[in-house]
Amino acid sequence: MDLQFTPQEEAFRAEVQSFLKEKLPQHISAKVKAGQRLSKADQDEWHAILNERGWYANHWPQEHGGPGWGAVEKFIFDTECALAGGPRIVPFGVNMLGPVLIKYGNEQQKKYWLPRILSGQDWWCQGYSEPGAGSDLASVKTTAVRDGDFYIVNGQKTWTTQGQHANMIFCLVRTNREAKAQAGISFLLVDMNSPGVELRPIRTLDGDKEVNEVFFTDVKVPLENLVGEENRGWTYAKYLLTYERTGIAGVGFCISALAKLKVIAAKVHKNGLPLNRDPLFAARMARVEIDLENMKTTNLRVIAAVAGGGVPGAESSMLKIRGTEIRQEILSLIRRAMGVYAVPYIDEAQYEDYDQAPVGGIDEAATASANYFNYRKLSIFGGSNEIQKNIISKMILGL
Repeated sequence: MDLQFTPQEEAFRAEVQSFLKEKLPQHISAKVKAGQRLSKADQDEWHAILNERGWYANHWPQEHGGPGWGAVEKFIFDTECALAGGPRIVPFGVNMLGPVLIKYGNEQQKKYWLPRILSGQDWWCQGYSEPGAGSDLASVKTTAVRDGDFYIVNGQKTWTTQGQHANMIFCLVRTNREAKAQAGISFLLVDMNSPGVELRPIRTLDGDKEVNEVFFTDVKVPLENLVGEENRGWTYAKYLLTYERTGIAGVGFCISALAKLKVIAAKVHKNGLPLNRDPLFAARMARVEIDLENMKTTNLRVIAAVAGGGVPGAESSMLKIRGTEIRQEILSLIRRAMGVYAVPYIDEAQYEDYDQAPVGGIDEAATASANYFNYRKLSIFGGSNEIQKNIISKMILGL
C-alpha cells in the first residue's frame, strides 16, 4: 500500500492551492480563521464559487455534475481548503442526500433534486434524531401513513442543524409499526414550508441557535418523495452515515487548529517563558500532534483502500472517534492557553463587525471559549463515539 502522493496528485494540490488563493473570499476566510460565525449568505457565496468551478459536489460522478474525483483528490481538496481558511461545505444536501439519491433514487428524483442541490435552490437539513432516538436511531417514532397520493407525517425531530435556513428536510420515518425497528423505516423528502411543519430553535452552549426542533402535524408529503423502497430506509440511512462519519474526522481542520495552537503557545507567556516551553503544556501539545499524525496515516490507508475499489466500514467509525477527540483536545488546549482571558464570553465577538480591542491583547481569546463549548458536540453527533465503539467491536472483533 503506497501512502505517498503521486506527481499528478501533487500537481492537483498545487491547482487547489492556486484556486483558493484566487477565489476564496478574504472576508470569509478571515471569519473562519478567527473562529467567528458564518452567515447563510457567506455559505451560499462559497458554495456558488465552488459550483462555478465544478468542485462543489466534489465526490459526485461527472454525469451528475461532479468533477469525478476519487478519494485522494477529495482528501487533498478538503485538507487544503481547511488550511486556507475555507469554510466547511454545508454537508446535508451535497454530501449526504446527494450520494443517496445517486445510488438509490429513481431517474425522476435525480433529474429534479440533484440540479437544485448544486444551484443552491434547495437548502437541506437532516431529520434523523428524535428525543427518544439519537444514538439509537432505529427507535424513530415519527410516522408516515399512506393516504391516497400522499404520506401523512406526524412526529418530532431534534438537533436539526441549520434547519432555520432550510426549505427541505430528508427524514427517517416509520412506515410499518409492526416490523422490527430497522425494517419499518422509510426515507422521505419533506418540504419545510408545508402546512403542519413547525421549527423551534435550541440555544447551544456557545449562545448560538444553529440547531432546532422540528414538529410535524398531519404534514402531507407526495408519494414521489419516497426515496427507494418503502421500509428500506435503514439501508439508505447507513449508506449516508458512512459519508458523514468519514468527513467528521476533519484532518484538515485538525491540522489548521494545531498550527493555530502553536502560534498561541509561542506568544503567551508563563513564568517569563513562552507557554510552549512549559513542560506539561508542551507534553500535551506533543501528544495531540502524535495522535494527529497517526490519524492522518489511518485516513490515508482508508483512502488508498477506497482508491483500490474498497468500501470503508469500521474504519469510518475509527476516524470519527479519533478525529473528534483530537479536535476537542486541540480546542481545549487553545482555551487553556488563554488562561483568564478566555473566561469572558462576548457574543458580539462571534461576528465580523466586532471592533473592540482583543481581550488581554490576544486576538484568539474572544472566541476561544465559544468554540471550545460548541465543539463538545463533535463526539456526539453523527452517532456518538460510544456507539462507534460498539460498531467497531461488532465489525472487527465480532463481539
